[in-house]
Amino acid sequence: MTQKIVFALSLIMFFTVSTAKSKDIHLPSLGNDSSDRFSAAEEKLLGETFMRQVRLGLPISDDPEVTSYLSHLGYRLIANSNHHTRHFNFFMINDPSINAFAGPNGYIGVNAGLMLNTQDESELASVLAHEIAHVTQRHLERSFDSGEKLSIPTAAAIITAIVLGSQANINITEAAIFATIAANYQSRLSYSRTHELEADHIGIQILAKSQFDTQSMPSFFEKLNQNRMGDAQIPEFLSTHPVTVKRIAESRNRAILYEYRPRESSFMYYLIKAKLRVITSDNKTELAKRLAAELKEGSYQNKAAQLYAYSLALLESDQAETAYSQVEKLIKLDGEKIPYLILKANIEIERNNVATGFNIFSEALSINPGNPSLSLHYADALLTNKQPNTAIQLLRSMNNYQPTPLYYQMLAKAEGDSGNASASHEMLAEYYLTYDQIPIAVNHLQQALRDEDITSIDKQRIENRMAEMREIAILEKEF
Repeated sequence: MTQKIVFALSLIMFFTVSTAKSKDIHLPSLGNDSSDRFSAAEEKLLGETFMRQVRLGLPISDDPEVTSYLSHLGYRLIANSNHHTRHFNFFMINDPSINAFAGPNGYIGVNAGLMLNTQDESELASVLAHEIAHVTQRHLERSFDSGEKLSIPTAAAIITAIVLGSQANINITEAAIFATIAANYQSRLSYSRTHELEADHIGIQILAKSQFDTQSMPSFFEKLNQNRMGDAQIPEFLSTHPVTVKRIAESRNRAILYEYRPRESSFMYYLIKAKLRVITSDNKTELAKRLAAELKEGSYQNKAAQLYAYSLALLESDQAETAYSQVEKLIKLDGEKIPYLILKANIEIERNNVATGFNIFSEALSINPGNPSLSLHYADALLTNKQPNTAIQLLRSMNNYQPTPLYYQMLAKAEGDSGNASASHEMLAEYYLTYDQIPIAVNHLQQALRDEDITSIDKQRIENRMAEMREIAILEKEF
């Protein structure tokens, strides 16, 4: 039984037992700005519960470069909206299908396949602006029936089931289970024509204020719609964001009201797009051959990004020597950018030049202290090469970094390899919490307390954290 099926069955349990045992909440009606809406605490809990459940079912990217780029682009757009004080969280899903969605409390997910199918950064920005507008206008919350009484975990489960059900990476059995869960709610949670037009209208305003091409929104949606009308598989994005010829025409007419601003895509757009091409490939060896052919033919958007993807694909297909020669060409062409140095260091380590690779990481970090990409890649290399104490120092020095499951997992391994069982269990508890596995998380904290060498201060801290996790579990059940 796959993890997703287990997760789907847990959602079914939410519907059969959770509502009866939980304190009911009223979901708001369309257009109602009264106190019927979620309180700030309820909305925050709904979003966090949704995100923890989504992590169980989708391959969320923990790559710091990918996440940083998407967040940077998202917050640039938010800064030019009328709701820049709202909570937002942007994340990439390592899935080649074309999809994006806005969850509760500003959690916005984008499939790698959607970015890979954009022609330029304005097209990607148009999708993010559209999703941001769905959040700022509270379309998801307003889609629920005002007379419906749902608990927080049930509401989160419904939304999560619909999000997962729209993904192409689930099999027929899983799809049937999700369809059963979401059947009574899909029509109400699919955005209405009014919602879509409003998101288009506001999204285009955001694009214009952010100096992006406003025509990119109707042109990208038109491209997706043409896929639907041809032999290609219908993009999943269209199942939750229905596109019509009339709607495209209306958005195009609105877009031309703004001055046309042709804008060159940022280099990071090309680089992240290149990286995602490697990440989502099932056959790195064949991809490396294809990238080499494209380099020879000159069929690429950006040469440096193409060389980067080629070098990365070579490394991941166990061709370290060839990868080294290509990354040297890349650095000679475009300088010592952080992503290139990370790649070069990893290639050197793969070539058994461990000290050289470590030196590259160390020098780069001395210039860019606390850089998440450098720190995580270096820590991973340190752990692989049996240097957990140095890895611990490095990971715990990342003070301004928002921890991800990968971070907790790496730190748990480092602490465990160093013989710090209590600290390892603490990090495992945080790891399982991100996947909404609260009983497992609490169990790890209980194991941490059994360490004979634990100090009274550490014991109190762990007990406090255990109480916080139990409170989260209670809130999820009772809201």
